[in-house]
Amino acid sequence: MPNYRRALVPGGCWFFTVNLLDRRQRLLVEHIAALRAAVAATRRDYSFTIDAFVVLPDHLHAVWTLPGGDADFSMRWRSIKTRFAKSLPKTEPLTAVQIARRERGVWQNRFWEHLIRDETDYARHVEYCYINPVKHGYVTRVLDWPHSSFHRDVEAGLFPADWAGDSNADGNFGERA
Repeated sequence: MPNYRRALVPGGCWFFTVNLLDRRQRLLVEHIAALRAAVAATRRDYSFTIDAFVVLPDHLHAVWTLPGGDADFSMRWRSIKTRFAKSLPKTEPLTAVQIARRERGVWQNRFWEHLIRDETDYARHVEYCYINPVKHGYVTRVLDWPHSSFHRDVEAGLFPADWAGDSNADGNFGERA
């Protein structure tokens, strides 16, 4: 397997951006229950903490912390992507290479990851997850996007329900311009 120079820190915390192959699709929100099931099954098999998670129609962002002694986030993403893809009907067009490799044309092959460096970096990336649906124009308030762990964090008292009413989400977090 190739080495993509990923930072492997056992027990580390990372921010991720994971995209559908066809960014015009809305599969992630149209099949949100299947995505949630894929994440839950993967967490049962390979523990990790979800610090933040937001699902948009064509991509998602997450902040995860892995257990001490474990740095294999790639295996977890592979499991989630495979489980989700297997839950969908096979309707996507496939290239000859995808057919030969027995791949589905659902996800981009790789993902973007950033090792969280400190508390400020952590807060910035969690907040970016939550503001992302506003940034993309899906809603005008963070609270109005249903596919986000923001609601969990509001219930836990970590964020007020009206958080980021006038915020902006500038920065490069692994998304296309």
